[in-house]
Amino acid sequence: MTITIDGVDGIGEIQPGDDLAQIIAAKAPWLRDGDILVVTSKIVSKAEDRFTDADREDAIDAETVDVVARKGRTRIVRNALGLVLAAAGVDTSNVPGGRSLLLPKDPDASARRLRADIRVHLGVDVAIVITDTMGRAWRTGQIDTAIGLAGLPAIRDLRGTTDDHGAPLDVTMPAIADELAGAGDLVKSKTTRLPIAVVRGFDIAPGEDGPGATAMIREQNEDLFHLGAAEARQLGRREAIHARRTVREFRDEPVPSADIAAAVAAAVTAPAPHHSTPWRFVHVTRHRRALLEAMRHAWIRDLRSDGFSDAQIDKRISRGDILWRAPEIVVPGVVRDAAHPYPDARRAQAERDMFTVAAGAGIENFLIALAGRGLGSAWISSTMFCPGVVREALDLDDDFEPLGTVAIGYARSEPPQRPPRDANDYLLHR
Repeated sequence: MTITIDGVDGIGEIQPGDDLAQIIAAKAPWLRDGDILVVTSKIVSKAEDRFTDADREDAIDAETVDVVARKGRTRIVRNALGLVLAAAGVDTSNVPGGRSLLLPKDPDASARRLRADIRVHLGVDVAIVITDTMGRAWRTGQIDTAIGLAGLPAIRDLRGTTDDHGAPLDVTMPAIADELAGAGDLVKSKTTRLPIAVVRGFDIAPGEDGPGATAMIREQNEDLFHLGAAEARQLGRREAIHARRTVREFRDEPVPSADIAAAVAAAVTAPAPHHSTPWRFVHVTRHRRALLEAMRHAWIRDLRSDGFSDAQIDKRISRGDILWRAPEIVVPGVVRDAAHPYPDARRAQAERDMFTVAAGAGIENFLIALAGRGLGSAWISSTMFCPGVVREALDLDDDFEPLGTVAIGYARSEPPQRPPRDANDYLLHR
């Protein structure tokens, strides 16, 4: 296969309302069936009068759907077309009068119109690639990429075929529209006043208009890099608390001990009174059966003394089954050895409550940190009702006060969405 790339000379300065197809037909009457026109989006935007007198930053704001990354004054944004690029595609180079130029409103539609109009003027069937210059993550420099397309598939899908050695191709999908855009830019550039290149000899002949360059835009939920590093961290901080959900069914998959240790390290950053460290977390492994059986027996004794029937007791006891099923369990607790003594009950209770609050903050940190590592959890209160049993089963000191048990594992399925709550129902103003 031999491919040639030629520039179209004499296009000149495009004005709003100009008939691009007529101008191209006059300057390139030598076009023939199968040619691919690689057209700089700037001349399309000028012909479509996409000028704006707005301040450049205001124009970028107006074209931005969301900010992907920011560094200094540079903004990488997603615009209404779904394109991720610097400054939302707002351009001030080679634009007269200090104005700004926006991208075509619908580049794929612009490509289809230009293709049809060239067919009218010259009677030839060509394909159109409308391009814009973009930077690339991880690499210096810019290349032209396709933002509008008509007459060619955007992607050559080779999935399901094999290579020369017979190995299956599972993910190979060359973005031929972008490859053509880059090839065309070898002869056209911002400084040569050659806004159009003609690629001849490509092995895919023009056909139906097709879905256009839009087909190459990756859905955000499939995009591993849809946010910059700083923006991803900021989003993570905002959503970290909401990521913690109660999970009661787990996959049969081991939990790395290092993840539990890392969650404990995050837990003990919680506030605590008197610069103390009252948190304790017991990762229960070899004594797990002994602990759960002792707690079960204690619970049954309590329920029988309360007058519950055997059927009612069985139903109540089944609530603790999650602690048997979970891949791992951790018993959080509090040690009040740094508490100040008070002679009166009021202040003594307040001192005790301070340490309970600090321990609760640590437990919440623990649960959030687990969620941040992709682990589900459920806080179960049962150890609080039998602290002596817990201390004996786990051989803990008398000053350890258990504050529930945390079941830990990878969620079997995604927890249901939590219904929103109105902060005004819980926020008082005085």
